[in-house]
Amino acid sequence: MDRNLLLDLAKKYDSPLYVYETEKIASQYKRIIKAFSKVKNVKINYAAKALSNVNILKVFNQLNSGLDTVSIQEVKLGLLAGFEPKDIIYTPNGVSLKEIEDVAKLGVQINIDNLSILELFGQKHPEIPVCIRINPHVMAGGNSKISVGHIDSKFGISIHQVPHIERVVENTGMNINGIHMHTGSDILDVDTFLMATEILFDTAKHFKDIDFIDFGSGFKVPYKEGDISTNIEDLGKHLSKRFNDFCKEYGKDLTLMFEPGKFLVSEAGYFLASVNVIKQTTSTVFAGIDSGLNHLIRPMFYGSYHKIVNLSNPKGRERFYSIVGYICETDTFGTNRRINEIREEDVLCFSNAGAYCFSMASNYNSRYRPAEVMIHEGKDYLIRKRESFEDIMKNQEIVL
Repeated sequence: MDRNLLLDLAKKYDSPLYVYETEKIASQYKRIIKAFSKVKNVKINYAAKALSNVNILKVFNQLNSGLDTVSIQEVKLGLLAGFEPKDIIYTPNGVSLKEIEDVAKLGVQINIDNLSILELFGQKHPEIPVCIRINPHVMAGGNSKISVGHIDSKFGISIHQVPHIERVVENTGMNINGIHMHTGSDILDVDTFLMATEILFDTAKHFKDIDFIDFGSGFKVPYKEGDISTNIEDLGKHLSKRFNDFCKEYGKDLTLMFEPGKFLVSEAGYFLASVNVIKQTTSTVFAGIDSGLNHLIRPMFYGSYHKIVNLSNPKGRERFYSIVGYICETDTFGTNRRINEIREEDVLCFSNAGAYCFSMASNYNSRYRPAEVMIHEGKDYLIRKRESFEDIMKNQEIVL
């Protein structure tokens, strides 16, 4: 995005500030659709947890995307954004049977990932179609914190428990209409992902009347120059052929589904923060900004890299800085980064701030969550107001 535009937005809406570019969202969505254009039925369900602002959900609805949700609140946001219930899939983890039943009443696709809930739900509601989440025991991502298909993961029903699933289905007479997996984020090796898909194909053969196979997502996007990312076109080429062959073998045209989040919105987002102070110690030059891990926790939580540039002084002499926040914790965004000279009140820009950034923000240290702005068709829109002290106190009751 243009540097001057970002500076203008920081001046207009103040900082810290999240900015999202819908043109990039649309191009990423169209890219994945094109990669799988040789499959008759393809459905992309945007993972709402990545960035759940209702205006962003509306953008995906306009793109004819489906929606992947993990909570009843996300389901309700999707319905508010205009999604039809049939275009929403609900894939919770560790929730109560009651929440699943409440979601089922809304008419969305239910996806269950453990045997006990599957049996309970099947006994009470055998007429409601259910998708089953399988754990393929394949670690497709490079980071154990974000890879969820390995054997020790809490997600999904083990492939070794398929006979148990069959017994539950037979005893309850429930309707299984889909098979699902999600190996985790930052998939680097397409071959490893394809190996997991073979496990899913083998599992699907155990169920005679499914309508779709959901391969999850976790596609990696570049975070810096030369960074490795998932070759979605190569994956599309190989998986499309294999999927079409499987449909012929199965005797039915199934729908191929994915549920990308990061792939669709990460590169569309920018986080802007102003520099409060430059602090020189005996070994380090710190640039302290008007934000912290309460606004962008990924670097501290996952060790994630976000490129940081100085919008205010792009031609300044490059120096090494550690960018830190104002939270009373160690909240470091980057250590010894080579950045154009930073001065107090300069505006810094963090790239790849569209996915799992604002959606993981908090009020830690009683700090306000930032505003969000959307750039759509050349215009900027405030899509979330900056919080105030009244928001901090909104649900607190003073009793003493």
